[in-house]
Amino acid sequence: MEHLIQVYGYVAVLIGTFFEGETVAMLGGFAAHQQHLRFSWVVLTAFVGSAMGDQVAYFLGKRFGRSFVDRRPKLASHIGRATSLLERHPVLFILGFRFIYGLRNVAPVAIALSRIPTARFLVLNVISAAVWAVLVTGAGYLFGQAVEAARGKLHAWDERLAMGAVLAAISIFGFNLLRERVSRRQTASKGR
Repeated sequence: MEHLIQVYGYVAVLIGTFFEGETVAMLGGFAAHQQHLRFSWVVLTAFVGSAMGDQVAYFLGKRFGRSFVDRRPKLASHIGRATSLLERHPVLFILGFRFIYGLRNVAPVAIALSRIPTARFLVLNVISAAVWAVLVTGAGYLFGQAVEAARGKLHAWDERLAMGAVLAAISIFGFNLLRERVSRRQTASKGR
């Protein structure tokens, strides 16, 4: 399994972040913490996949946008929400849409349908993808550290936890047995 992660891990991060990404980038960061992948390469591939995915969606929006959206009413409502945010805060929206759940895939199309020039979107998209890749991959790496720390603390408590679990199981079993005997005695005494 480790070999597969080392061989295909970067490709998986690239493809996963091209299409969506948060989970894949976090798992890549976790794999980097486990030393299956190099953190810097995971960040780089997450950045490239994210930036490319949104740039392709932008160009598809430029090419097919309005007619494509008009034929899909559900998509049109999401585009409307994105456009509303874009009109109020264009730069902040472009820098932050990949951090807003549910907007990552539709935002580049909404931006393409707006009057935002391609060069401006490209620059802001690259900046946003770089920040996103570092933060999300870093979160996965930190999650790996937290898991390792918790595992270390649990290891120290293993015997105590095991003994506590055994005592709890015995107590529950004994309580249920006692309750059943009391119930039988009460039923038997009522029958007399």
